Amino acid sequence: MAVATSLSRRTFLRGVGLAGTAVRVGLPALDAMFNANGNAYAAGPGKTGRKTGIESRFVLWFNGNGIGEKYWVPRETGPEFEFTPCLRPLAALRNDIHVVTGLDSPAARLPGPGNSHYPSMSALVSGQVFTGRGAGGPSIDQVIAKKVGQNSRFGSLQIGVCQESFGESIQRNLSWADRDRPLPPEMIPHNLFDRLFGRKEASWVNRQKSILDAVREDTSSLKSKLGRRDQDRVDEYLTSVRDLERSIASLPPEYSQVVERPAEGGDLKDWPRIAKLQSDLLVHAFASGQTRVASYMLTKCQGLSRFPWLGHTSQRHHEYTHNGVETPRGMRILRDICRWHVEEFAYLVAKLKATPEGAGTLLDHTALVFVHEHAEANAHKNNNLALIVAGHAGGLKMGTHTRTTGTLGDLYLTLADEVIKADIGAFPTAERKLSELV
Repeated sequence: MAVATSLSRRTFLRGVGLAGTAVRVGLPALDAMFNANGNAYAAGPGKTGRKTGIESRFVLWFNGNGIGEKYWVPRETGPEFEFTPCLRPLAALRNDIHVVTGLDSPAARLPGPGNSHYPSMSALVSGQVFTGRGAGGPSIDQVIAKKVGQNSRFGSLQIGVCQESFGESIQRNLSWADRDRPLPPEMIPHNLFDRLFGRKEASWVNRQKSILDAVREDTSSLKSKLGRRDQDRVDEYLTSVRDLERSIASLPPEYSQVVERPAEGGDLKDWPRIAKLQSDLLVHAFASGQTRVASYMLTKCQGLSRFPWLGHTSQRHHEYTHNGVETPRGMRILRDICRWHVEEFAYLVAKLKATPEGAGTLLDHTALVFVHEHAEANAHKNNNLALIVAGHAGGLKMGTHTRTTGTLGDLYLTLADEVIKADIGAFPTAERKLSELV
């Protein structure tokens, strides 16, 4: 069977739904999309002769309220560091992560309105002081997206998990297009699925039919032009799309609606279940080339989630970070919460690592950075921040713990220019590139 040549890296399976709505299902990396050197055939009319390497992706991952340093920060530096109780979910991914501690967030300490969480969040994402209404400038993901997102279907994706109406805009949004211009995260898996694969239609929203039914003819036509390995890859990928559809269909009906205020006795939704669906959808978006940049807001800044799946419902997250942390039991509860955050991050990293792309995997071409608005949660620390960098894009150093100096701006500028090759040139509070990372 002949193998398709010069197949665009951004090829979509296209179809029309029952109500006349357009459907488009992006494809993963196939052999037919790359030349013998592993360079991808570019998209667009008249551009198929231009070859490019596999493009790097960037994920800004966040959960709120800071950490309990005792259970989170490794004592040892270097490649032989011991995984702490909070970081243990990443133990199997040692060679895919880099724990970084010691960075400062100087803009968080500048005079301004709001409690400590407000300026800390603005400084975390934008390197600029809180305005009283929102972030002081564009967030790092949007600075990168402006440079590298023009040729993607989505310049960036904003993804969320825990729905909370509590707080101001600065607490509920991770991505900011510019000063005081939030980009709200999509927290409903049904909506994110429909955004990636097609416009809403009742039969798909209710999952009575598969979105793949609408692209069946285009699928058969494409497969007839592909080699056996690519045919199998298409089948595997579309099966994963269908599995994701079924998972979303299995959610309780109320999960398709935004909850204005979670129940007092415990949150309505199963956040770990939602988090994994959102991570799966993000991996599909990356694998099919629909975007190169994403923000992922697991919990809110100064978040008030309860944790029934952990057995901790007497207080909300923010209360746990302050009330009772002086007691061994209180510290253990905060440890459990932080470990769950890391579990969900580990799930996404492992999913990227398990997804083939070219001669490697999606994780080989992705850089993720896991951040909080504070270091030690109870003290609201803005210096000696603890974070995790993951992935192998751009020659990132992995498998170690580095205690360094500098600012969040230094980190972001290094990732943007040295790893993603976005050439942003500068970022607030950045003064040097962190050679420890690349």
